[in-house]
Amino acid sequence: MTLPVVLTIAGSDNSAGAGAQADLKTISALGGYALTAITCVVAEVPGKVSAIQPIAPEIVAEQIRLSFAAFPVAAVKTGMLYSREIIEAVLTALADARCPLVVDPVMIATSGDPLLRDDAIALYRERLLPLATLATPNLDEARVLLDDPIADLDAMRLAGPALVAKFGAAFLLKGGHLRSAVATDLLFLRDGAVHEYSAPFVAGVSTHGTGCTYAAAIATGLARGFALPAAVGEAKQFVTRAIANFLRWGSTDALHHFAPRNF
Repeated sequence: MTLPVVLTIAGSDNSAGAGAQADLKTISALGGYALTAITCVVAEVPGKVSAIQPIAPEIVAEQIRLSFAAFPVAAVKTGMLYSREIIEAVLTALADARCPLVVDPVMIATSGDPLLRDDAIALYRERLLPLATLATPNLDEARVLLDDPIADLDAMRLAGPALVAKFGAAFLLKGGHLRSAVATDLLFLRDGAVHEYSAPFVAGVSTHGTGCTYAAAIATGLARGFALPAAVGEAKQFVTRAIANFLRWGSTDALHHFAPRNF
């Protein structure tokens, strides 16, 4: 028996709600086999990032190299890359990769804590995003990439084509941060097509890692052979179910990555 292999290049979140741990859960839940290349060790719980220890760039690159040498990697997802040096190592290690690449440009945690050094943003713009099959910024990250605020759904419809034209990748803009009654996401393809995905906004939940989970789910769909719109559609359903069936311990919430599909 074999499963499609998905490599996530991301930070380690000890609370397992975001980062590589969330990706592992997501990829497994959706029928993939997950590999990890850890970029940083992050001391984090929902609502707080207290410490970040970057991994040496050469170790990040070696994790990626070994993954491709031993496994038929069918898709790659990048999450928290943290520094210019780590991004450069990732770019070098992926130079010969011939599989879909989903880039989640992790810049700011749900708690508001910065997760990307300022000098690394230029490298995202210049080299990483142009390689992506799909980029999945939240609206704050899209604003940084576009140098323009995105305040509503109409602004999302204008921003998407501008991002595609600027970076040459497909873009998924996620409307959850608008906190409307319906969370609407827009997928902008390189051929000009636009796909819309909507689900009820789940209020009163303080989870983190939805962006990581969403991007990992899309990468898994691509590894399983789905076209990009179908992969995004399945991922939207998955992350919505994980939010709606959230787990809670006192004041701490977490996504339920293994919520039954009939929930």
